[in-house]
Amino acid sequence: MMEIVKQSGGRSYGQYCGLARALDVVGDRWNLLIVRELLPGPLRYSELKGSLAGIATNLLAERLRTLEENGIVERRLGGAGVRYALTAWGTELREPMEALGRWGAPLLATGRGDDSFRPRWLALALPAMLQGRTAAPPVEIGFEVEGILIVLRIDGGGPSAGIGTDQRPATVLTADPETVVGLVAGALSVDQALASGELQGNADVLHQAFPERRPATPSSDPQ
Repeated sequence: MMEIVKQSGGRSYGQYCGLARALDVVGDRWNLLIVRELLPGPLRYSELKGSLAGIATNLLAERLRTLEENGIVERRLGGAGVRYALTAWGTELREPMEALGRWGAPLLATGRGDDSFRPRWLALALPAMLQGRTAAPPVEIGFEVEGILIVLRIDGGGPSAGIGTDQRPATVLTADPETVVGLVAGALSVDQALASGELQGNADVLHQAFPERRPATPSSDPQ
């Protein structure tokens, strides 16, 4: 059985509960955001630091060390030097993090404001917001946001997303993050998204992936 390393300062909830034990490991500030950065793939330390605006260098090093000691993160040595990656156990955080992101999606309605943003975050957010959505035949859509291509695929197994591919999808919408999130969350129609962005390809693919949500018709049955 894995020995759990407590959060910095030795803090622990001291409860025999799966949630409490999980928070002992990943509940400290920045831990889940580090995991979010690594879910799409391994990153070098400098890439992690650049994507997590506001975290001090010594704090990032400490958090990575704790996550590594707890078997969530591992270091990989290759041609590009040392890169940090999630272990198999670490990647299992995708499901609960998608659920938490889906729960927090309504909080994005106020807009971006002065908050920082990285297009790679959409690789986690888009499948989370589309949980349970399937498509036959499959549809593949690219969202180009701030110069980064996020490829969303919806098929019989559900939605998935990745950062770029060897082959650019035939349908790509270039737009700001608010437009992409609004379209996927259902707050914007396809036509509204197209008016705010630039489309390359077939708009029918977008309509297939994001059908209009029609308001419920009031019942005519007597009360």
